Amino acid sequence: MPSDAVLYQAAALCLTYPDDGLITRLPLLREAAPQLRAFTDHAALTPPPELAAHYLRVFGGEDRHSLYLSHWHDGGTRRHGTSAVRFRDAYRRHGLECSGGEPPDFLPAVLEFTARTGDTGLLTEHRDGLERLRVRLTACGTPYAGVLDAVCATL
Repeated sequence: MPSDAVLYQAAALCLTYPDDGLITRLPLLREAAPQLRAFTDHAALTPPPELAAHYLRVFGGEDRHSLYLSHWHDGGTRRHGTSAVRFRDAYRRHGLECSGGEPPDFLPAVLEFTARTGDTGLLTEHRDGLERLRVRLTACGTPYAGVLDAVCATL
């Protein structure tokens, strides 16, 4: 069984928009993180445009399946800004900066941070939200639920 760090990195990739980079990495992800095989097998067999459309249906614009951990903790309140600062501070304590176009509470970014540092604090602090997301993904029947199953099983 791979280390949790490998699983977190693989899960981070699986939960990002399915571009050509993900498609190219699927065989490696399948071997590196067997816990994600249901998802990686599904992604490998699904035509890329269909996979992208499914991702957008599941995660695009609907708070019901938000990949932003502050959503699950703060909802739509003004505390969201305070939460973002706490995520950035956690990254900085490990010498990392949040880069890219996503806020620091974006689940794939948090998973990558956890994989790189071994610090599971942000994930465990938001475990309740991760569990609620996992349950909702399971209820809608998406293969992304398996990715959350594997992550939650490590916490």
